[in-house]
Amino acid sequence: MTDDGLRKSAILLLSLGEENATEVIKHLGPREVQKLGAAMSQLKNVTREQIDGVLNDFRGQAEEKTTLGMDSREYVRSVLTKALGDDKAANLIDRILHGGDTSGIEGLKWMDSAAIAELIKNEHPQIIATILVHLDRDQAGEILGHLSERRRQDVVLRIATLDGIQPTALRELNDVLSKLLAGSNNLKKTPMGGVRAAAEILNFMPTAQETAVMEGVKAHDADLAQKILDEMFVFENLLDIDDRGIQLLLREVQSDSLIVALKGASPELREKVFKNMSQRAAEMLRDDLEAKGPVRLSEVESEQKEILKVARRLADEGQLVLGAKGEDAYV
Repeated sequence: MTDDGLRKSAILLLSLGEENATEVIKHLGPREVQKLGAAMSQLKNVTREQIDGVLNDFRGQAEEKTTLGMDSREYVRSVLTKALGDDKAANLIDRILHGGDTSGIEGLKWMDSAAIAELIKNEHPQIIATILVHLDRDQAGEILGHLSERRRQDVVLRIATLDGIQPTALRELNDVLSKLLAGSNNLKKTPMGGVRAAAEILNFMPTAQETAVMEGVKAHDADLAQKILDEMFVFENLLDIDDRGIQLLLREVQSDSLIVALKGASPELREKVFKNMSQRAAEMLRDDLEAKGPVRLSEVESEQKEILKVARRLADEGQLVLGAKGEDAYV
């Protein structure tokens, strides 16, 4: 969710009143609740015009939605169980929904990333890796950021080479989290971890930490490091997205964020952005870029990562296709 989307969502929830807002929040995940709560607490001086605009946007989007696909996990579970019976359906449901009891992990999703890092920092790197692949990628990236550099590199290596999680490994998490996380030894391992998971987590980390981790992984296993790099999606990879995808992306990015992000972009990427805007909008963006003074590298990287989050979300929703990923991720 973009910063603008968070602000609009916060305004909407505050406009709904306590009871209605409570009912909405019940259906959100822990990370969404954390981000929305922070956004709601920071709202100041919201005008009537802004509230009306948010409500009109919501009404328009709501009218376009249908109920198809809502609560689909429970629908799948119910249909398969009725069709196949409890025993036959259990394993199939587990494979389709990547099941397995992870109630302890769900509890971690509500915790602050620094607190989780403090809780697990002294555990074996394999256990830390197993925990992180169950969490949202941005939260896992934040937790890694609180660990020591050496521990970060070790954990990322283990995430990248993790090809599944056996119930016995989940019981090791039980020792850490003091909760039941797995059942019988006969259950199939859950497909978690791997090169893609490591790349996705690294994409959410600050660039300096990301670079240091990759240097450590490369020193240990150059081939594995290259595989991770090939899966990573960096700002310059926006060049690989087709024009329609860039246009969709630009609709969801605020101009202030785009200006800062483009300060660190190549001339080729800037031109790709300009050509997918109206002539007037492109001229205004060029002028704003020229008028913008020096910007800290950390600020540029932060805005670029926010835009990449939007791109990944749109890709997950099937609205755009991310192009070939990165042998030029580190230059």
